Amino acid sequence: MPGEMLARRLRAETDGEVLFDAASRGRYSTDASIYQIDPLGVFVPRHERDIAAAIQIAAELAVPILPRGAGTSQCGQTTGAALVIDNSKYFRALVNLDVANRRVRVQPGMVLDHLNALLEPHGLWYPVDISTSAQATLGGMAGNNSCGSRSIAYGNMVHNVAGISAWLSDGTRVEFGPLATLGARERAIANVVERLARQLAPEIQARWPKVMRRVGGFNLDIFDNQSERPYTHDGSVNLAHLLVGSEGTLAYTRELTLDLSPLPRARSLGVVNFATFHDAMDSAQHILKLGPTAVELVDRTMVDLSLANPAFRPVIETALIGRPEAILLVEFCGERESDLRRKLDELDELMGELGNPGSVVKLTDGSAQKRLWEVRKAGLNIMMSLKGDGKPVSFIEDCAVPVAHLAEYTAALTEIFARHGTRGTWYAHASVGTLHVRPILNMREDGAVKMRAIAEEAAALVRRYQGAYSGEHGDGLCRGEWIKWQFGPALNAAFREIKRCLDPIDLFNPGRMIDPPRMDDLKLLRFPPAGAPRPYRTIALEPVLDWSAWNVQNDALTEATTAPGTGGDSTGGLAKAVEMCNNNGHCRKFDAGTMCPSYRVTRDEQHLTRGRANSLRLALSGQLGPGAFTAPAMRETLDLCVGCKGCRRECPTGIDMARMKIEFLAHYKARHGFTLQDRVIAGLPDYAAAASRFPWLFNLRDTLPGAAWISERVLGLSARRPLPRWRSDTYWRSTQTSGLVSAEQCIDIGRRGGKAVVLFVDTFNGTFETENALAATRVLQAAGYAVHVLTKRRGHHCCGRTYLTRGMVGAARARAASLVAALAPFAEASIAIVGLEPACLLTLRDEALALKLGEHAERVARHALMLEEFIAREISAGRFKLALREAGRPILLHGHCHQKAFGTVSAILEVLKLIPNAKPEMIQSSCCGMAGSFGYEAAHHDVSMQMAELSLLPRVRTTPEAIIIADGTSCRHQIRDGASREAIPAVRLLDQLLTAE
Repeated sequence: MPGEMLARRLRAETDGEVLFDAASRGRYSTDASIYQIDPLGVFVPRHERDIAAAIQIAAELAVPILPRGAGTSQCGQTTGAALVIDNSKYFRALVNLDVANRRVRVQPGMVLDHLNALLEPHGLWYPVDISTSAQATLGGMAGNNSCGSRSIAYGNMVHNVAGISAWLSDGTRVEFGPLATLGARERAIANVVERLARQLAPEIQARWPKVMRRVGGFNLDIFDNQSERPYTHDGSVNLAHLLVGSEGTLAYTRELTLDLSPLPRARSLGVVNFATFHDAMDSAQHILKLGPTAVELVDRTMVDLSLANPAFRPVIETALIGRPEAILLVEFCGERESDLRRKLDELDELMGELGNPGSVVKLTDGSAQKRLWEVRKAGLNIMMSLKGDGKPVSFIEDCAVPVAHLAEYTAALTEIFARHGTRGTWYAHASVGTLHVRPILNMREDGAVKMRAIAEEAAALVRRYQGAYSGEHGDGLCRGEWIKWQFGPALNAAFREIKRCLDPIDLFNPGRMIDPPRMDDLKLLRFPPAGAPRPYRTIALEPVLDWSAWNVQNDALTEATTAPGTGGDSTGGLAKAVEMCNNNGHCRKFDAGTMCPSYRVTRDEQHLTRGRANSLRLALSGQLGPGAFTAPAMRETLDLCVGCKGCRRECPTGIDMARMKIEFLAHYKARHGFTLQDRVIAGLPDYAAAASRFPWLFNLRDTLPGAAWISERVLGLSARRPLPRWRSDTYWRSTQTSGLVSAEQCIDIGRRGGKAVVLFVDTFNGTFETENALAATRVLQAAGYAVHVLTKRRGHHCCGRTYLTRGMVGAARARAASLVAALAPFAEASIAIVGLEPACLLTLRDEALALKLGEHAERVARHALMLEEFIAREISAGRFKLALREAGRPILLHGHCHQKAFGTVSAILEVLKLIPNAKPEMIQSSCCGMAGSFGYEAAHHDVSMQMAELSLLPRVRTTPEAIIIADGTSCRHQIRDGASREAIPAVRLLDQLLTAE
């Protein structure tokens, strides 16, 4: 078998990672398109010599090669029956930076945002700023000829590439650049391309689209420019431009040489609100006369979906005037802010002249502009967050027409959609006539049939308005067959000759650009309908959590969804929740957010939110074989998920991998059984009260020689890390809790409009860090609140979190139900339920609602607040005051992952500003790596510390004089263990600074 021989040789002759198991191949079988094709295997090279060797081995075995970066292609470019070579893990270096000449040389796996972060100190940037800049690799961008929001000012990828070093399929290394610099082999290739361009000059003149946003086919016109923007400043020919947009079909990129631009000194943004979509489209051509650097569309659907996303809502609200049907983001760049303010005034005046006065929201603050651009960048993924089987489908989203025809084109296309019983979602580049429009289709039913019909009618429109069928995202599988339609048989034959010249053995990405399959080939779809050779079906499974919100169907015209639980999902909605992942790869980012901590330290597709979602989808649909959902391979895939919930907030399609892991663990443990470690960790809240009576005994683990070693062997708890210290003076035994009120008193005070609050003291703060709960009591009382602390006859109340993390959902449900029942009377009296530990309190707002506990749980969730949230709310209402002295030291804040996921970190900063002259600073970090018991486990200790060392611990070490604030008990332990620094929750600092009034 070629696959087996290929794997053996790669392992023997290279140092790269060789991944040929079914799950790994499945994770690389899709990109951000509607297609799925299993690769023969996956290869992750560590060195250049690994790639050279892989090319030679594949050529000898007649196995195709498919280069891959982030795997975010929307047309199927990076999925195929080939050896997929992933450049993104190791092949991502900045090779050389020439600041004086504004030029940089990089390896193809370098991510755009990572490059720009390195360039920023030099006042430079690479300006092809595509929406996926946080994850897209420069090699992939070159392969697609990517464009970005500001292409009207800076051009496409092809306009900013100076040279490409590559391997040909025979192993020859070639250097593509200006004609005068070419070697003999490169010159021979140039001669072939030039001959074809000269011979076919009449065809090029007649058939080639004259818009800048044309990325279909090979760039034969480098010798006869047809673009609105010439490829080079002086009209010369650069052979590297032939490879740009070739989608990995001609050569394998080794290095890219890129032209850089100065960073704009100033930017301003005008957001124009329109009452009709047509008015927005018609206005674009007039706005361009003002000289903007970008004009971007956001339609009503995207506005509504942004408003429904907790991360985007406060941002998009700042841009809206009333309820517009569409908005245009109009950006101006320049040297002086005063000039740009005048530009915004001119925009305002223009809108008045066009009959749309008072429609411009002016943003001059850089941070506000950046936040709104992030929402726009997430546009595609926001669109994909529609629940139900109907999704916006990518296949005509790249058609580009002259801006003067934009309003007519969009109106005609809207009529086409209506004829086929659907509607489109619109966004993106109004400045260059490329609107990313996606009709909502159900690919599991008649979507493929409608896709074909709509594509044919849309193609006729593109021809009528003299546009380009492929305008930014490439050809791939969904537009490959339209190359011949766009360019005609003669130019298509020329493309074939170019392919034969550079890759005569058809090694690189075959079936793309040349001899592509039909776009609606059912064998290639990720969700093949009934009637396909292998229709998509899910296994039967009874979930332990409530996934019914995803188990719905939607209406393509109205986007209305059916009632929860009516979607026909055989897994009760779990599969549909997993299928929300559209492979956009946003989880590959390395910005200041949380998602995805395990990927940030491993850079493995397996340990990525997307990789996990794909694995779950393949297992739930039976594509990995019987029993795959509860197999050890699936446990390995989910093992490094720390349950941070970063994806819950930051994934634009709302993938909640933390909850999915709980669901998986429940089924996995039901099949394989619970370990002793599971029982010890899960049962902690149950035995904590008894254990705290004998702290000396339990603390022997960290004081008695050899005890830690034994605990690692028996329980799997790392001997390299001390455990939390037991103590007898728990909160519930404390003599310092004077002034507390009874439940009846609390409810009575609350109902009479008094200042009453319930304090939920969790296992960790109540057992191991008594002083935190005591501080919370004192602070609330000092602010004049009647405080009731929730208690029970034996032990204390527990949210069930420790049981959930071990898959013991039944036990977790029982404990959460008991807690909810105890809290329900307070919630009914509209009394705030305040907690200290984010993982515990926020369980009431998350998992408790998925445990099917009824209306009481929903009511409790509405009143459950982190302490800082409560204080911030009361400050806003004018009900909270404290007399505090200055801290006298800098204050650094590390936010718990769950606080970030629920948007509660800003409340901590607000509360800390109660301290006179305090200027608290947020530590920009992902997960601390401790994540409950995760960092205590021997199997995870190293990964845990790697997560902490990404940014948290280095930042703590560089400010030894600062007060470190961390509300999470796990976070505090990680900071203590990794940096030998004490971190305290915010309420402890408030308590320490209390003064007598």
